[in-house]
Amino acid sequence: MDLLDILTPECVKAPLDASDKRGVIDELVDLLADAGKATDPQSLKDAVWAREETRTTGIGYSLAIPHGKCSGVSDLAMAIGKPSEPIDFKSIDKKPVKLIVLLASPVDRTSDHIQALARISRLMTQEAFREKIYAAETAKEIYDLLAAQEKALAEASVS
Repeated sequence: MDLLDILTPECVKAPLDASDKRGVIDELVDLLADAGKATDPQSLKDAVWAREETRTTGIGYSLAIPHGKCSGVSDLAMAIGKPSEPIDFKSIDKKPVKLIVLLASPVDRTSDHIQALARISRLMTQEAFREKIYAAETAKEIYDLLAAQEKALAEASVS
């Protein structure tokens, strides 16, 4: 799975306006809605928040991957946000997050949803990439870094 298939440049924002967990989730869902990727943003916000209340999506490495499935999303979609200051996401390692990757999917796309979560996690476990993306200051830089990383992974899997 190539993450660029589910992420467009207009769904990346740096810095985010929000400075708390709920505000960040709402802001990223609104990005998806503005890009036409979520027809019922409130339903998606509710789904993501319900998942977040079950167990934190702050997975460590200063990363959070809030996610949800709802009928207001017709295809897998992703939004990325970088807060102006790290925020408390109640992460499992107790550290604030520097990057939030929100994943939205239709209710019936569980396999794709899990593959996308795994791909994001795998990318972010690479320390050199993680440090570059955390140092990025603009949405374009974040998108371009992700695009370059996806291209490198695709070329590596061919050889």
